Amino acid sequence: MSTLITNVPPLKVWVRKEYLRDLRDGFGEYVLGYWTSVKSLPGRVFYFETFLPEYGALYDKLPISAFLSWDSDSPEKPVAPDPDLPLEELQFWNCFSHDITTLEKNLTYTMGWEIRTKTHGSIPGEYLFTIDSFNGDRSRTDLSFAETPDEHKSFNIIALPNGQIAAYPNNRCRLSDPSLSPEELKQPDFLVSTRYFQVESPNAKWGRLGESEEYFWETKSEQQKVIYNTTTGIESVFNVENFDYDCNNKEFDR
Repeated sequence: MSTLITNVPPLKVWVRKEYLRDLRDGFGEYVLGYWTSVKSLPGRVFYFETFLPEYGALYDKLPISAFLSWDSDSPEKPVAPDPDLPLEELQFWNCFSHDITTLEKNLTYTMGWEIRTKTHGSIPGEYLFTIDSFNGDRSRTDLSFAETPDEHKSFNIIALPNGQIAAYPNNRCRLSDPSLSPEELKQPDFLVSTRYFQVESPNAKWGRLGESEEYFWETKSEQQKVIYNTTTGIESVFNVENFDYDCNNKEFDR
């Protein structure tokens, strides 16, 4: 099933009014809102649908640059972000699949996050949740890179200290935990993963089981036993059905 649109946590945000006015006017004005959902269209940025309580309206197709996080220290109007990062600094890549899901990474939820921007260096932030992509319908041709190892990317949604919100892939983020991380982090020397891993290829080394009706089936190697003769010191391999136990033999699973 395709998931062009999916729910997101109801983050309380300020919406830059110029985005509600098709960038024609409204600059410097803000409207209070709550995130409702996110939409993914290949070749575009994520579009966030937002509930605007004072208008009783749902407004979608808003890019992540349209928002500032609501802050209890400035509840009536947000502080203008400094620096004011453009859209291409807030979402590092376009969407590349119609099929998305959202999740919160429990282990890293409270860790310290830092994003590495294109032109503004590294900026600390607070992790909110993650949007990930996949091919949700095997009955249609997959035209995306969502499941290609060296092209697939997650989008971690990070609240920045200037009030803006960013969507960054894992390889542009650094995480640290006061209990788990050393004071000095190593510089990663990793390579991009290009490999597909699976264990059920037609030529699997452990054989095939199509001929077996046994509930507790065994592979061919499991059906063989290594027998060590304590008298002669010789090891022999036998099939289980032909095995005849001898008190001078010690049986070991191969």
